Amino acid sequence: MADEAGTYLYAVALDVGGPPPRELTGVAGEAVRTITRGGLAAYVSSVPLSEFGEEPLRQSMEDLGWLSRTARAHHRVVEAVSRAAPTAPVRLVTVYSGEKQVEDLLERRHDDFHAMLTGITGRDEWGVKVYAEAKAAAESPAKAAAEPPAPADVSAGPGTAYLKRRQANLRDRDDERRRAAASAEGIHQALTSFAVASRLHHTQDPQLSGHTEWMVLNGAYLVDHDRGAEFARLVRDLSGPGIEVELTGPWAPYSFTVLDDTPEEADPDEDR
Repeated sequence: MADEAGTYLYAVALDVGGPPPRELTGVAGEAVRTITRGGLAAYVSSVPLSEFGEEPLRQSMEDLGWLSRTARAHHRVVEAVSRAAPTAPVRLVTVYSGEKQVEDLLERRHDDFHAMLTGITGRDEWGVKVYAEAKAAAESPAKAAAEPPAPADVSAGPGTAYLKRRQANLRDRDDERRRAAASAEGIHQALTSFAVASRLHHTQDPQLSGHTEWMVLNGAYLVDHDRGAEFARLVRDLSGPGIEVELTGPWAPYSFTVLDDTPEEADPDEDR
C-alpha cells in the first residue's frame, strides 16, 4: 500500500477555466489539480494510501495534531478555490481510489452540483449569533442553606425553605429562557425574510462560545453580494436590552453547499 495513491477531494466548483494556482498545495504537501466534467471542476490532490487508506485513517483521526494539520490544509484549498468561483466544499478526508471515481461523481451528480452552485453565485454567507443575559443566577446549595428562611417559612425546616427558594429560582430561569427564545425567533424571522436562504446551527455551550450569556441563536444567512451592508445594518438594529447580536462574515457559503447527507457520498472509498 505504501506505493499506492488515492485521490483526495476538497471541493467541487463551477469550472471557470484554467488550473488552480501553481503554488497551491493540499494535504500531504501535494499539488492541487482539477478534474473537469460538464462545466464542473473537482479540486483534488494525490495522497498516499499508507496514510489515507481506510485502516490508517481510523488511527489518524484520533490524533488531534494530525487532524488539525489536515483540516488547515483542507480549508486552505477550499478558501483559495472559493475566491475564484462558486464552491461546494466536501467533508474533511474524502478520499477516492482514483480519478475515475471522481469523474463518475461529477457525471452522476451533475445536476445537483450545478443547481447548488448556481444558487450561491453572487452571494455570501453571514453568521449571526444571539446571546441573552442570564439575570436569575443559579443559587448554590451552600449559599442557600446559609440564608435564613423567609417569614412565611418560619415553621418549615431549613431544607424545605431552601427547596422552595430553589424552585422559585428555577422558575425564573425558565421564564427568562422562554423570553430569550422568543426574542431569538423574532430576530431569525426578520433576518430570514431579508436573506435568500437561512440555516440554523446548534447553539454552543458557554465554554465553546466564550460568553457567559446564553446563546439562543446560531444562524447562517445567504445574502446577495450587493446587499451585505444593508444586512449588517439590520443585524445591528435588532440588538436590544439584554440581547447581544454578533455578526460574522462575509464567508464562502459553506452552510448552503452541504452534500454529505446523500447516501451515494456517505462512503466514497467503498469500492477499494
